[in-house]
Amino acid sequence: MAEDWRSDLEVWLTPFLGALRHKTRMRVCPAYIAGLIGPGDRKSVQPMAARGGEFGYDQLHHFIADGVWDNAPLEAVLLKEADRLVGDEAGYLVIDDTALPKKGHHSVGVAPQYASSLGKTSNCQSLVSVTLASREVPVMVGLRLFLPESWTDDAERMTRARVPLDRLQALTKPEIAIEEIDRVIASGARFGCVLA
Repeated sequence: MAEDWRSDLEVWLTPFLGALRHKTRMRVCPAYIAGLIGPGDRKSVQPMAARGGEFGYDQLHHFIADGVWDNAPLEAVLLKEADRLVGDEAGYLVIDDTALPKKGHHSVGVAPQYASSLGKTSNCQSLVSVTLASREVPVMVGLRLFLPESWTDDAERMTRARVPLDRLQALTKPEIAIEEIDRVIASGARFGCVLA
């Protein structure tokens, strides 16, 4: 009975696994997701691999760190599933900014900037979040990293961090939000109002 949730997870992941279009990723993905949401305090790769036993550290690390990912097929499935669950002509597309406080300076986009969750300027990553919601049920459909000028003005830093070519140009948070609204509209997901 304790592992029933793993079976439910694999059923829920089925449309997403098909979008991965890579046999090994399709096998490793359920174990990685189970490691993130399952028991255990530490959610980094090494402790997840030790707890799960199904895949070793190298396999899990390779799943998330190596290779070129095409996120468009996964995002398309996510929007389709979100629309199925909460899409509604009377629904909402909620745009917000999300701050992730960080102590270091090496994570992509980390810089002193306003952190809404802290109510002050702090060292953090800042993201534009996009959520489809109706009947008080939210489903996040997008999370885009904002890159401050301290990053976009430093081409060497952007190259070292492997920032994708289509993200090398500085965009404001409103510009990122408009891109995301356009992406959601193009997917056919249903909503009647945008809130920001």
